[in-house]
Amino acid sequence: MTLRIILVIILIMPAAPALAADEVAAAEAGPEIVVTGTRDAYRIGATSSATRTATDLRDIPQSIGIVTREQIEDQALRSIGDLLRYVPGATVSLGEGNRDQIFLRGNGSTADFFVDGLRDDVQYYRGLYNLDRVEVLKGPNAMIFGRGGGGGIVNRVTKQPVAARPFAHAEASLDREGAWSAAIDLNRPLGGALLGRFNAVYERLDNFREVYGGRRIGINPTLALVPDDDTRIDLSYEYDSDRRVTDRGIPSARAGSVADPAPPLAGFRDTFFGAPGVNCTRFDAHVVHGELRHNFGPNLSLTSHWLYGDYDKMYRNAFAATPVIVTAAGARLVGIEAYRDTVRRRNLLNQNDLVWQVATGPLRHTILAGFEWAEQDSRSDHVNGFFDSGIATANDGRRTFVPLADPIRVPPIAFRAGPANRAVRSEANVFALYLQDQIAIGDDVDLIGGVRRDNFRLRLHDLLGGGAFVRTDALWSPRLGLVLKPAAALAFYASYNRSFLPQSGDQFAALDPTLQALEPERFDNYEIGLKWDLRPVLSFTAAAYRLDRTNSRAPDPNDPSRTILTGAQRSRGIELALNGQIRPNWRVSAGYALQEAEIARTTAAAPAGRRIALVPRHQASLWTRYDVSRRFGAGLGLYTQSRSFASISNSVVLPGYARLDGAVYVRLARGMEAQVNVENLLGAHYFATASNDNNIMPGAPRTLRGTIRFLF
Repeated sequence: MTLRIILVIILIMPAAPALAADEVAAAEAGPEIVVTGTRDAYRIGATSSATRTATDLRDIPQSIGIVTREQIEDQALRSIGDLLRYVPGATVSLGEGNRDQIFLRGNGSTADFFVDGLRDDVQYYRGLYNLDRVEVLKGPNAMIFGRGGGGGIVNRVTKQPVAARPFAHAEASLDREGAWSAAIDLNRPLGGALLGRFNAVYERLDNFREVYGGRRIGINPTLALVPDDDTRIDLSYEYDSDRRVTDRGIPSARAGSVADPAPPLAGFRDTFFGAPGVNCTRFDAHVVHGELRHNFGPNLSLTSHWLYGDYDKMYRNAFAATPVIVTAAGARLVGIEAYRDTVRRRNLLNQNDLVWQVATGPLRHTILAGFEWAEQDSRSDHVNGFFDSGIATANDGRRTFVPLADPIRVPPIAFRAGPANRAVRSEANVFALYLQDQIAIGDDVDLIGGVRRDNFRLRLHDLLGGGAFVRTDALWSPRLGLVLKPAAALAFYASYNRSFLPQSGDQFAALDPTLQALEPERFDNYEIGLKWDLRPVLSFTAAAYRLDRTNSRAPDPNDPSRTILTGAQRSRGIELALNGQIRPNWRVSAGYALQEAEIARTTAAAPAGRRIALVPRHQASLWTRYDVSRRFGAGLGLYTQSRSFASISNSVVLPGYARLDGAVYVRLARGMEAQVNVENLLGAHYFATASNDNNIMPGAPRTLRGTIRFLF
């Protein structure tokens, strides 16, 4: 009730804004931390993520999309999926209603996520409450991050304790669907050389969909010991607890084909095609992260990262497994299936970087040498649901057909042993060595070259079939780049990068005699581009690329629980972005992608020319905030994309759409601000994403969200 009263106050408050975000940034200003880089509103000037050395973005021969904390707050973004709409070349999958799943340059992944540069590959929904920014590094990144990352990676950079004056930042938010959240960010020197920061959030989840709901808790205390100017030790713990309804959207309207693709089912935007009380996701994580940074002198430094993560997840769901079927009698039916998945994983990761800056004649070198090792132990179980109430079924009792209605009535489900179940235990061990040299030739030419050698060993135990399979891959991952700077604010670049992914997949759940004999997937990216600082706080970037994926895999459109080989894939595209401040009171984040991703070699799974799922040919976004005074501001956003396909079957099409968003910002008093965000301002009807041909998520209707913030 209190939060509803706050929202009413916000709506009736006379116009007047909020520059408190700038005050927060000023309060947090302190000694530069390598992982956080430098920031100007919606623009980042430098990062260490792409090279593991502190490097200006203009000197990195790679396309990098960054969404800052200021933009996250201005747009009231609540998820990785919301955020990636504003990164050219990035799209999101529905993720079967239980996880983040991304497509970068036409390559899908559930595991190419990192936090402060360390692998974060468990399937779950990641929060934004404790982040300084989110970085999307496009193209293969194995030289820096290891296996996977063929289309790119998403790196979350967390807030760190800073040696500024103590501050407290609190916020509360409520939307018209009943979802609300409360978060706090406390930073305080603790005496002597010790600094502390504490971030926490509680979110109540709700939206326009029937039945959907849940809650999320995130807690992240961090300590930093800074005994002198050359040494810093950070230690953090994060607890993440998520409970929500598993919602896999709606089916297609009919059976489609490549020649005549079917549309999503219309008129059932809110209808839940699951079973209330059955569909649920439970996730708990305990993650401890330690980092040591030490400068041995002005030109030699060491950074060592450690991470231990304990992850426990269960999700259970009933979902539409067929399009709408019309019987001879004219009845409309939908096939329903169900299953339960559980995953338990423990990760122990260590990463060590030695950086040496040295000159040899006219050349200035930044040399990175390091090693990384990891142990990841997982247990994964898949149990199918059966319908035993005397109704007609198919697939050995695993599919039932129910009348198309609102609401959908799903018969009782029994989860038990049966066909197509899975129980595996896997042990993944990684050891890698890498060497990289960034060479500056005067002020106008930079070269970067590096190579990484990974030894990846996976042992998988089939607990149902009784077999054990082992695969070891020892692979080289090179990177080459050239940067030409004809002017201080302008850089042209060309680069080549390679990455690989073992055939056991993102989640180590598949290894059999066939996959055991296959070479890993390979990703080769060729890219040219430019980076131009139009003003010191406004940057324009452009990139053109070709990304070849060989021995590739994709979900089977006829059975999404299976993976099939699709031979070869080619992605090509152009990406444009503009980020920063046009004027001190005018911020902008804009992007455009022209892209094409298709099967390049005919196989039994798909013929050459078949389009990759969820890759629209055209994609554009714009978000801008304009402060008309120190007390009042407004924001306007536009997102649009052309049509895309729900899977590589190309038999179901998601129509193109455009969505307009808006915001109003009010500064109520010193250290107190409020904002109202409206998503889908004009009430467009659209389909946002999908997991496959019959799990399609409708876009949200017009949604109003009010937020109030306090800075102490």
